[in-house]
Formats: sequence, structure tokens, C-alpha cells
Amino acid sequence: MAENQNVEWKESWRDEYLKWICGFANAQGGKIYIGTKDDGTIIGVKNSKKLLEDIPNKIQNTLGIVADVNLLSKNELEYIEIVVNPWAFPVNYNGEYHYRSGSTKQQLRGNALTNFLMMKTGMKWDSATVSNILITDLDKESFDIFRREALRSGRMTKEDLNISNEELLDKLDLLVNGKLKRAGALCFYRIPEKVIGGCYVKIGKFEGSELMYQDEVHGSLLIIADRVIDLIYLKYLRAAISYYKDTRVETYPFAREAVREAVFNALIHCNWADNVPIQIRIEEDVMFISNCSMLPFGWTAETLLGSHTSKPYNPDIAKVFYRAGYIESWGRGIQKICDACKNLGAEEPEYIIHGEDIMVKFKALPSAKVTEKVTEKVTEKVTEKILDTLNEEYEKILNILCEKPSSTYIEIAEALNVSRKTVSKKIKILKEKGLIVRVGSAKKGYWKVI
Repeated sequence: MAENQNVEWKESWRDEYLKWICGFANAQGGKIYIGTKDDGTIIGVKNSKKLLEDIPNKIQNTLGIVADVNLLSKNELEYIEIVVNPWAFPVNYNGEYHYRSGSTKQQLRGNALTNFLMMKTGMKWDSATVSNILITDLDKESFDIFRREALRSGRMTKEDLNISNEELLDKLDLLVNGKLKRAGALCFYRIPEKVIGGCYVKIGKFEGSELMYQDEVHGSLLIIADRVIDLIYLKYLRAAISYYKDTRVETYPFAREAVREAVFNALIHCNWADNVPIQIRIEEDVMFISNCSMLPFGWTAETLLGSHTSKPYNPDIAKVFYRAGYIESWGRGIQKICDACKNLGAEEPEYIIHGEDIMVKFKALPSAKVTEKVTEKVTEKVTEKILDTLNEEYEKILNILCEKPSSTYIEIAEALNVSRKTVSKKIKILKEKGLIVRVGSAKKGYWKVI
């Protein structure tokens, strides 16, 4: 039998094998056989009696744990079996923490070590409290977004939400003895970078290696979640336009639901302690969404793509996003991403793991790529066809909106000497025909003439 996650073969004993025992104890446990070749062939040991005394003492004195050390024999050859159970607390070898993964032993450092210690102690980074942010410092808009989305999704009722902000935070388990958890500050504080630097999202449009333009989305995690997807699809992507009868059909190169799910996953799984923002790189053919994080111990990219339980890196942040209806709690996020890509007709995404960085790569739907010349010809032809079906009043409205995009219904009605109701009806038809679109809110937004 070959070496695997729970078995190690050694020809003779060396004290450095205490590191392997440490690795087994910190993982799922395992067995080390002394007096065997790498393929499990027994060659025996000569000093078995002495090893039976020395090994248990060295394990206990160096690692602080107890392991079963057994003397076995086969074909008159004696060899030793060391049985290591998994331990609930972190085990170290002279201050070093080792972990068994697959058939290899790894020394844990940096974020891997931090993640491991938090896992063993039951603590998570986002559950620690902050002392420099008070409940009264939190952002009204962030609470408004949460209440709106939680009610819309049905995850909370009006009665659940018709309480003070402090009571809501307590209901979401974001307070410890009246102090705000990091998760509460990141989700509801307007400037989370005062809590931890790098808590924002960067978006860049690239042609090859050249950066064409970029944006940074700042604010609480709820504000970022509320705005970032619209920004990507309004500014960074163009839809291929087709018409089914009189209905305008827009097909984007990347499935919106898939990108939305991937961005929200990045927000809740990001290791914000690294002070590195989430980065979204958009090219004509591909989109990359990357964030600093680590997979749960023992997981691979294949584990992500298969059926798995939900193990959020930041559980308290994940609870807020779940209540807001942004995510589910069954570990189905990646399956939803794959399904959305399939429904669009695009390839399934690729997950790329680079140590402490997780990246999802989307490939564009080829039929949704838009060239400048084709877009101009199609738009010009379709616009002429639509305008032929409209009277002069519609063209006058379009001219007014071209000159002054912020025009109100009343201003347009006065200019045309018609009622506001008439303008409202004609604006509705122009929207349905795909000739104009409203950008922003009703009060502060403007009309964009397509």
C-alpha cells in the first residue's frame, strides 16, 4: 500500500519524524510504520525494545500528546506502528505547527497558520470585536439597504426589521457585550478601511496588458454589494443586441447571476486581514475575480466544484449576506455559478488556487461579443425602423433628452405644450422600444438616449 493521507512508511526512526506525528495530530490522525520501505515492504528494525521506550517519551515531552506505539512482527521481522489520533487543540513541535495534507507534511506559516489556529480554537477573524467604532458611528444607508433586501428576499419580516439598529445588530449576532464585531463594522460602517485597510473592490478594463480604465468601489460591504454589479454591467460590458418581434433582447458576454454570485462569494470569503482589495479584471474574452483567501483544510479546487458543505471564511459576514438574500447557506453558490453559465451557453468557470489567493475565471460567450462597427450598423438600422413607427412628438422628446438628459416630465410637457400624463406615456413607450434608459434614481438620475 502506498503512502496516503493517513499512512507514512519509514525505514528507521529519526527524531525529526516527530514533525510527522505533529502533522497527523493537527489533521485527521494517522499511522507511521518504522521498519518498512516506501511501498510498505517490511524490512524490520534491530532496536525495537529501545524504540518502544524512547518514542512514547519523546512524543509526550516534545509534543505534549500521547500516541500508541505498538510492536508488530511479520515473517520474523519486527517493526513499529505509531498510531496518532487527531487532537482538538493545536499541537506544535518546538514552536512549529505542522499539518498532514495528502501524502505530504506542511509547516504552517502566515495566514495558513492563523487560519489553522482559529479553526482549532473555534475563533474566526470577523468575530473579534473592535473598540474604535461605536454603534452610533454606523451608516444609515447600509442599514436601509439591508432592511430593503432582507424584506424583499423574505429572509426577515417587517416585524423583524422594525426595531432599532442596535437591536438589529444584536439579532444578527454582531454584538459581544455591547461591543461591535468586525463583521458588523465591515457590513455597516461607511469607511471599513478604518477598521482594516484594503476593504474595497478594484475593477479594471484591460486590452492585453494595457489598463484602459479602472474604478474603486468603496463603502460598507453592503454598499459595495449593492453597487458593484450594476457598475460592471453598465460601464465595463456591452451587450449584443437583437430583436425578437418588437422586443429588444440584450445578451451580455458573462452571465450576470454567475458574476453576482462570484463577487458576493469573494466579499464574504475574503481574508481582509491581508489588506488586499478584491480585484476584478475584465478583458474582451475573459473576466477574473480574485480575492485573498484560503480553502478549508483538505479542500482542493475539485472540492469546490463538487457537492460540499458551506464553510464560509467569515461566518458572521456570511450570516448578514444570507439574511439580506444575497447568498444561500447550503454551499450551493458555485453550483449556481456553473448553472448560470450553462444557461447563458458559456463555458463553466475555472477556479485557480494560488496559495493564499483564490481566482475564478469566466470565459465570454463568443456570440455575445460586440464590435464597434457591427453595433453602429445594427443600432442605426433598428433605430430607423423604430422611429418610422413613431410620430414627430417622440422625436422632439428624444431631442430634448439629448440636449438636457436631466429633464423632468413637467419640463418636457411645458416644452411640447402637452400634459404630463401624455409625456409619461410616451416616455414609457420610448423605454420599451429600447431608445432611452434611466440611469440612477428618479430624483438624481438622468435619461440616456440609446
